[in-house]
Amino acid sequence: MSTAIPADVRDRVLQAAQELYEQNGREAMPTVDAVRRQARVDMNAASVVMREWRRAQRAQSAPLAVTVPEAVTQAHSTALVVLWQTAQQLANESLRAAQAAWETERSEAEHDRQEIADAYERQAREREQAQALLETAERTHQEAAQTLAEVRAALAETLTRAERAEARALEIEHRAEDLRAELDRAHQDHARARTETASLAGELRQSQEAVAALRAQRDMTEAGKTQEAERLAQAARLERDQLLGELVAARAATAKAQEDTAEARERAAGLAGKLESEQAHGAALAALLARLKIPAGRASGDGEHS
Repeated sequence: MSTAIPADVRDRVLQAAQELYEQNGREAMPTVDAVRRQARVDMNAASVVMREWRRAQRAQSAPLAVTVPEAVTQAHSTALVVLWQTAQQLANESLRAAQAAWETERSEAEHDRQEIADAYERQAREREQAQALLETAERTHQEAAQTLAEVRAALAETLTRAERAEARALEIEHRAEDLRAELDRAHQDHARARTETASLAGELRQSQEAVAALRAQRDMTEAGKTQEAERLAQAARLERDQLLGELVAARAATAKAQEDTAEARERAAGLAGKLESEQAHGAALAALLARLKIPAGRASGDGEHS
């Protein structure tokens, strides 16, 4: 397994293990998980290289003897039986040493297995926490996207209402101009009616004066002229009645013009109220667009495209 581990990975694991061992004051060997985290390698590579590193540390702490053991020297000078017994004893000691090494290796393997299990559990918990954070972030993103869509829809609806209100305001303004023109014409008609009424009143006074003159003349004329005077008086009465009829018609026209003027004024006042309401609504919409920091023209274009 060690030959399959890349050289750079082995170097990073050995360097991390040595640095952590030095930080611990050479009193405790670092854990596989700690070395894995610092070397940034997988758990399998860290555990394999750490076993080799531990063997190297034990070999350095207990170097092999370079001299011949005293027991072997003594056995050389004794009988073959003693030599054989000594050889058996050495073999047993070697076996016990191998067993002790195997126990140490097994203990280290168990320790590495426990470290791997603990690291796996920590990674599982971290993965679960990361998954929970990811799900929370996705829900937050979905809620934000839904809120943004609702805001865009409300803005589009508001822009549509604003465009309709602007068109309605223009229509009301044009209608108000038409009513003002009608009101001006009504004023002119009323002025003409007053002028005609005054003229008819003057003519009526002249007719009354003529009648009075005729009456005076009738009183002053002789009896032979009575018939002529009566004819003239009848003509004067007819003329007076005609003038009175024209005066009544003029007064009726004046009253109709005044009624038309009053009605035009009421309609103009109503339209002016509607215009003020639409202008107030437009001002409120402009304030809303200003708070949203969207220009009115650009917001209208965005609303159409959205």
